Amino acid sequence: MTVHRWRSLFPIDAQGRTLHDFYADAPEGVRVNMVSSLDGAAAFDGRVRPISNTADHQLLRSLRAYCDVLLVGAGTIRAERYGPVTLDAELRRYRRDACGQVSLPPVAVVTHSGDLPWKSALFTADGPRPIVVTSAQVAATFGPDVRSRVEIMVAGDDYVDPVAMIAGLRDRGLMRVLCEGGPALLSTLVAHDLVDDMCFTLSPKLAGPQPVSGPIAAPPLEVPQALQLRHVLLEAEYLYMRYQRPRSAC
Repeated sequence: MTVHRWRSLFPIDAQGRTLHDFYADAPEGVRVNMVSSLDGAAAFDGRVRPISNTADHQLLRSLRAYCDVLLVGAGTIRAERYGPVTLDAELRRYRRDACGQVSLPPVAVVTHSGDLPWKSALFTADGPRPIVVTSAQVAATFGPDVRSRVEIMVAGDDYVDPVAMIAGLRDRGLMRVLCEGGPALLSTLVAHDLVDDMCFTLSPKLAGPQPVSGPIAAPPLEVPQALQLRHVLLEAEYLYMRYQRPRSAC
């Protein structure tokens, strides 16, 4: 496996390849994008930015251009102060010309409690209508004001069923799902064998013990799941790796 040195945002290597060439082929299914410190922390003091860098932010924006919907846990929405998805002119053009997508991807927020920052830009700014994924029990507590601002997707009676959640997104034509965490949501997706593509950034930082936001209520795996390495990019001591579900033998 060749390690491609990412000397600038564009292009990446001597062949003139860019992020599009390495990441644009988003699969129909669940792609995860996450960053981790060398000692396994997914955030520092509740935020991703301290263990990330400029190139990682560029990758994050590019991956959003290739998806149909951005899936995020409520804890991450609160900690990272999410707003609607925004893309620069180049990525909008790529999304329109190469992907046939004229609109920006909506954000789907997974909440087990209904505790969301309703006054934040995600729920008040112009843009694609957010999707709130929750249980029937929690959805019944939402009043007319909430229902006028978001699309509510019920995935389970008493808790959010991840299998029903992905099926519900597919029923809406949202085939390419990009999950940006947090750790609890990722663990749930992994436990239910729903991860097809993993974009993993290894940060050259040590974060020390960090709390995990949100309960992790996922069944244990019987055996570890194996993914296949697609590529490794290197930029400013950060490693950018992409793994995919192994293709089934014919």
